[in-house]
Amino acid sequence: MSSSNPGSPTATSSSSASSFSSKAHSCIQALSSILSTVPSSVSSSSSLLHDPTVSSQISTLLRDPDSGSGDNNLCRWLYDTFHSPDPELKLVVLRFVPIIAGIYLSRIALRKSLAGFEAILLALYAHETTARDGQPISVNVPDLTQPSIYHEAKSSVKNQVTELNLAVISPTLEPHGTMRSSRRARIVGVALELYYSKISQMPVSSKLEFCEFCDIWATGIQNKPSSSSSSKQKTILLPWELLQPSLRILGHCLLGAHKSQKLYEAASMATKSLYERSLHDIDAKAILATSSLLRLEKMALDPKLNVDHTEIDMSLAL
Repeated sequence: MSSSNPGSPTATSSSSASSFSSKAHSCIQALSSILSTVPSSVSSSSSLLHDPTVSSQISTLLRDPDSGSGDNNLCRWLYDTFHSPDPELKLVVLRFVPIIAGIYLSRIALRKSLAGFEAILLALYAHETTARDGQPISVNVPDLTQPSIYHEAKSSVKNQVTELNLAVISPTLEPHGTMRSSRRARIVGVALELYYSKISQMPVSSKLEFCEFCDIWATGIQNKPSSSSSSKQKTILLPWELLQPSLRILGHCLLGAHKSQKLYEAASMATKSLYERSLHDIDAKAILATSSLLRLEKMALDPKLNVDHTEIDMSLAL
């Protein structure tokens, strides 16, 4: 009979799994004192993330007019849960980033205490700041001045070193321990960037909530639940720090591999609202970004527009 060494990878993995299971059980117990009911089927981090009953109750509490204060029990639970070493429990908190960011930004003008929401957003920002270790997020962009496999250079290029063209998607993060108006968009934007990095693991209901708040941010019109009426709110500022991660999330909802027609329609409406808002604000950068996303959506729907110009047209072959 073989036995596992206490210091072996198998034993360490088993110990970690047991620890995470214990953490999840403690979080579920703590949550049961906040919610009216927690189904017995919710017994793990994964079931906590995907259970519709739990998600609906948490969303309702977060939407409460008095939510978001510093002494709010649900905000405290979300803050503590995100600091758990269990990565799946962190996903549970990220699942509610759209509604936390949406309500927080919508209530700024009311000048109410939102310290609970701010503590969560700052925790997400601090986590991402540590993870990036002082480095920006960047991508390589092709240098169009250099010859490619699709064309020949008009003049020969000799002894010319091709430099990398880096496009910075998200600049270097500076540590922030408090929420100020001058850094609010950046902090919330980084929380959305973190959400986007895990978006493939987020349930559709979370993405629908994001599309809902994108539309509210753009138009200022909020439809009241279980009612045909709507209320007009003050539109919020949409600087690039907020708009860019929002469009990346909407891009996933429009062009991703999911099969939810409801999500697609909500994302399409939100993108159109942001495009109209950018036209209203006469924001050239936002107009280009939103119109490009709408163009990609149209191309995805119409195969005739989805043409790869690098492919050889066989009808022209000799």
